[in-house]
Amino acid sequence: MTEISTLFLLSGAVFVGSALQSGIGLGLGLLGAPALALLEPSLLPGGLLITSLVLPVLGVVSEWRQVDWRGLAWALPARVPGALLGAWLVGRLAPGALAGAVGVMVLLAVAASLSRARLAIGPWSLAGAGALSGITGTATSIGGPPMALLYQHEPPARVRATLAAFFLLGGAISLGALIAAGELGGRQVGYGLAATPLVVAGFLAGRASRERTDARVLRAVLLAVVGAAGVGLVVRALLA
Repeated sequence: MTEISTLFLLSGAVFVGSALQSGIGLGLGLLGAPALALLEPSLLPGGLLITSLVLPVLGVVSEWRQVDWRGLAWALPARVPGALLGAWLVGRLAPGALAGAVGVMVLLAVAASLSRARLAIGPWSLAGAGALSGITGTATSIGGPPMALLYQHEPPARVRATLAAFFLLGGAISLGALIAAGELGGRQVGYGLAATPLVVAGFLAGRASRERTDARVLRAVLLAVVGAAGVGLVVRALLA
């Protein structure tokens, strides 16, 4: 791919993913990671992680009163060892294997999102979700599903705000781990920064349409699209 088409791909995925995440709490990583893994895996995970830091800032500012800070106090410290393990994996997985890992994570995320299980929110479940999110978020830039599974039965505003705060602080932890491991390249940083204005545009578009769209329909469409992408990534990794 040319540099212009690569930037167009990243910007498009960031805009649509940000709009979806503004409405339902998830979307940017789930949509952006498989798109990049299919067409430009060299930008993962750092490029998407950098871009992903902007959106949760907007979410926390707009709904900070809804954040479950007590829950984050258990989840975030556990993300640190998970992020270090994720950074270690990035340095040892070939690009094709990393793309396959993204596909597996996407399919697990879809399965978790479709699950009706109600997990109790407590210290052990929060720490476990935080650690798992650290591994997957750092290695594949998809770190939201473990926490989303815990909070899926909470009020929508609480889900959006808590996940936003977790993405912001957890993403910073993951980027720090990648920097410490020497796995964050200048090209990833450049593309990530170049695509950040689309995050703001997507957030505003999603917020404007939040009251006029059915969150369940958006969620179903998102899961169908990323599920298909996940299958494609796994198949391609197996055939490589």
